Amino acid sequence: MLLARAPPPPLLSPSKSPAQRVRAFCRRRLAAPSTAAHASTVASSEASSFRAGQKRKQVASVANPLVKHCVKLRDSAAYRRSCGRLLLVGLVPILEVWRSGFAAIDCLLLLDGLAVPEELHELCGDVVYVSATVMKKISGMQSVDSTEAIAVMHMPKYFCDLNGDDGGAALDGLLHSPRRILVLDGIQDPGNLGTLIRSACAFKWDGVFLLPSCCDPFNEKALRAARGASLQLPIVSGNWYDLRAFMTERGMKMLAGHPESNSDGSDGTQTLSKELADSLMNESLCLVLGSEGNGLSEETVQACELVSIPMEESYLATPTHSCNAIC
Repeated sequence: MLLARAPPPPLLSPSKSPAQRVRAFCRRRLAAPSTAAHASTVASSEASSFRAGQKRKQVASVANPLVKHCVKLRDSAAYRRSCGRLLLVGLVPILEVWRSGFAAIDCLLLLDGLAVPEELHELCGDVVYVSATVMKKISGMQSVDSTEAIAVMHMPKYFCDLNGDDGGAALDGLLHSPRRILVLDGIQDPGNLGTLIRSACAFKWDGVFLLPSCCDPFNEKALRAARGASLQLPIVSGNWYDLRAFMTERGMKMLAGHPESNSDGSDGTQTLSKELADSLMNESLCLVLGSEGNGLSEETVQACELVSIPMEESYLATPTHSCNAIC
């Protein structure tokens, strides 16, 4: 359920898990040449890892402009959007995204002494070898154990920021005839946001709409939690005016997840029953989920039909039908 689309055939031995492949990758360090003949062999092998025109660089100082650029990509959503680039940390997520084919890699940063992974030999971007100090600076982590590689990647073409000049036209291009849209209202935790995007992709929903106060979907932690889903599922960032206009134009029903009893003054919450789920089977709808701490915003409560998921023991035995009906 990681991705909505069928995964491409594995390029490495299926008997090896991602963790085993990473460990094997880490063991392939470039040994210091003991003889001239060995040095020639290493040089030849290293050269074969690079395509014609591909540049190999070395960066050892945290004051290097590339390092500063990468740190800003990690820390600033505004900078990511202005550059059209994002930062992905860790070999396993990089390989997952590379296999999906939904994002291009501008630059691959490798820890000094590591060979380029076989799957990335066809990479068109530059390969930059960096010191452990530089790797820690860029990743923001205190250890390089799980950060042997970092990739600077293109922002996915399926992302639309409605604050931009061509936001409306881009939205129409992304979502032609949507049946299911997941709307996130003020989700602050990057891990939660990435997991929800990943779930929407797994259920083959048509896209995700982010209301104000949501964290950035291309935050490094959100990217890791989404496991590539945020690079292939349409994601739109906008406000309630944009969402209401979009839903009204397409005649979509608006539901919001909400507790049966709450102190926000809301009433009229429906319980997600089999009958309600059946009635939604042929409806085009969006489902709004609120923030971890504050729940739904006042605008969402006023604009949507509120639905609660029952948790009594009698419902826990057979919840599948209702959930699948909405999905």
